[in-house]
Amino acid sequence: MHRRAITPALLVLEDGRTFHGESYGAEGETFGEAVFSTGMTGYQETLTDPSYHRQIVVMTAPHVGNTGMNDEDPESRKIWVAGYVVRDPARVPSNWRARRGLDDELREQGIVGISGIDTRALTRHLRERGAMRVAISTTERDPQALLAKVQASAEMAGADLSDEVTTSSAYVVPALGEKRFTVAAIDLGIKSNTPRMMAERGIETHVLPATATLDDVLALAPDGLFFSNGPGDPATADVSVLQGALERGLPYFGICFGNQLFGRALGLGTYKLKYGHRGINQPVKDLTTGKVEVTAHNHGFAVAWPEGTSGESAITTPYGEASVSHRCLNDQVIEGLELRREGNLVAFSVQYHPEAAAGPHDAAYLFDRFCDLMDAARKVGA
Repeated sequence: MHRRAITPALLVLEDGRTFHGESYGAEGETFGEAVFSTGMTGYQETLTDPSYHRQIVVMTAPHVGNTGMNDEDPESRKIWVAGYVVRDPARVPSNWRARRGLDDELREQGIVGISGIDTRALTRHLRERGAMRVAISTTERDPQALLAKVQASAEMAGADLSDEVTTSSAYVVPALGEKRFTVAAIDLGIKSNTPRMMAERGIETHVLPATATLDDVLALAPDGLFFSNGPGDPATADVSVLQGALERGLPYFGICFGNQLFGRALGLGTYKLKYGHRGINQPVKDLTTGKVEVTAHNHGFAVAWPEGTSGESAITTPYGEASVSHRCLNDQVIEGLELRREGNLVAFSVQYHPEAAAGPHDAAYLFDRFCDLMDAARKVGA
């Protein structure tokens, strides 16, 4: 089997920590925020998740690429990661659905990566020091020169990225079978499995660009409003559309970035986590049922509860009583919010990914909860 010549690659973190390895994927130079993902499977979904825009992903699983790349599992139109770091890439992909190798796909899409480094040491460093800027280069061999470039690169805090990943025009994903509801979905970096799971529940999903106005939403006469996952700092985003929808009592469901924007619309703050939650094995407790779910995550920011108040008690907002509905059992980070008016649920969100195509699927019930919410609102308005 023909193998291309080995090209040395260099990885430098903004604090000067340096790793030497081999080029994996495209050759060149790339910059981003270094984050690690703990998923043992689902690397194709990770690569094509728009929430990873401008992030260089370190895979903690040592062997990556076994199943190659197929045409069925992408979560969006392209690979979004800024760079890719693996320890031991598969030499030959082996899966009946594989159409090409992971290395080939990374090269085809211009994604610069590095292999053959101690990803365990790199992950431990990020856990201790926190997520930070990083570069991978096959063209710059001097660590100090590359370090200077890293320190001059953009940070994730303060980054407004939704407009870079959203759809350029609105489109519709029809319901499967009988249509039950119409939902306006704001694309902040939506994954393709989200409207697919809605369609399975009889929802016709109108996916709108991140720049959509409240008038654009209301023109659809939707039964509900959905905000998707997405990249960037939630403090940079405009929440006026969501606030307008909440004022009108439109049922709302948000995922990930949509959870952070829900918090901001309710008057809560957000903050950057030390190294974030990324992977498909995060335990979360649904405080409304007592159930513990194994969930998929990809977030570097979280919602902050007001100081001086109990994290388990409701707070009063202009739209109703807001409370924490989910928490991560690893570190107690807020993973979900609820809004009630006169005791009735009117809006909710989660920080994790119930639409995770690679699994786990413990939280798929949240789409049913959204349907129940819209059904209840329709009966009230009847």
